[in-house]
Amino acid sequence: MADVKKRIYFAAPLFTQAEWMWNARLAEELRARGIEVLLPQETAAPMLNDPSKFDAQKLFETNIEEIDKAKVVLAIFDQADPDSGTCWECGYAFKAGYPVIGLRTDIRGGGDDDKSRGVNLMLSRSCRVFVLVPLGKREDLAWVAQQVFDKLSAL
Repeated sequence: MADVKKRIYFAAPLFTQAEWMWNARLAEELRARGIEVLLPQETAAPMLNDPSKFDAQKLFETNIEEIDKAKVVLAIFDQADPDSGTCWECGYAFKAGYPVIGLRTDIRGGGDDDKSRGVNLMLSRSCRVFVLVPLGKREDLAWVAQQVFDKLSAL
């Protein structure tokens, strides 16, 4: 695996305690496999911990810089309608020619693509590779991380 492919930008919702904690746990699992993870919630933490320091433009620019630095995006597409920021980051990466690894842990079906990835076809088709977490693996975060690692290695 080329060095640049050992780095990913982790595009995911980060607005609930559950999202924040799950993102951090998956990032930890990926880092244990030698992947450098650029996790926006870590970058944003100082601003979120002190609202007087929040700078939306700086956060926007930093996230774009990190996508460009990583050159690979891991996009979490959970919920009935995936997070709008994640979708934007996925589109930015696709247009820039960076591979997107789609990840859906949500066990609900949906979507309008014949690839049966459970998301809108614009998201599904913008992903170079996709990981769908089956019902039997919903509690196995190490398995999810290994699937992402394997997909990243195959790019």
